[in-house]
Amino acid sequence: MFDLQKASFLKRASAFLFDGILIGVLAVGFGFLLSLLLNYDGSYARLSGLYDKYEQKYRISFDIADGDYAALDEETLERYEKAYSELNADGEANAAFSMVVYLSLIIITFGVLLAYMALEFVVPLFLKNGQTLGKKIFGIAVMRTDGIRISPLILLIRTLLGKYTIETMTPILVVFLTVFAGLGYIGLVALAGLALLQILLMAFTKTNSAIHDVLARTVVVDLASQMIFDDEQHKRQKLEEYASYNPYG
Repeated sequence: MFDLQKASFLKRASAFLFDGILIGVLAVGFGFLLSLLLNYDGSYARLSGLYDKYEQKYRISFDIADGDYAALDEETLERYEKAYSELNADGEANAAFSMVVYLSLIIITFGVLLAYMALEFVVPLFLKNGQTLGKKIFGIAVMRTDGIRISPLILLIRTLLGKYTIETMTPILVVFLTVFAGLGYIGLVALAGLALLQILLMAFTKTNSAIHDVLARTVVVDLASQMIFDDEQHKRQKLEEYASYNPYG
């Protein structure tokens, strides 16, 4: 057997925060580039122009708080109802709204994906041992739960399926659907369930692993004190040497 030197919570949290900031900055940068390529501003300007058209026609503003809307007089409420009715029946406005929502989803999805692939997959391939920039700074690493060095495939599963798809994009899509499709309490329950699962895994699994580590069968360890084996043969060799070592020879 080999001793598992799990990374401390403080080091893991510090690396997570550092990497999270970098991913956020990079995702915004990629999102900006994608918005330019997809002409998001042009689509949004078209939608805004159609909203302005009905605001001017009915002398109202669609950008109004719920409390202010409830306090409107009967005549103003009637103008709002007519404006909303005509706007909803406007095929051009519906198409423009759908395009803005579609482009927003594309920009968010691929902006975050590119950021994760750059910082959580490509960088660790160069730094080795699954180390991101944050993990490198705080001296922690990632290995398989059996002590073997992680392969590019495992790193890809950990990053793409665990961190990106389940832990990041699932909450983002739930929030997106809650705002634009009226998902309501179902979305809140889904978010709460995912958060609870993450907490339970990190609190009660033997390796205190998050969802992405459970899926990839990996564990975050202290690099300075943890022995990481290159492969099964290297592991057997090292364990045999350790077993045969007699300090009192």
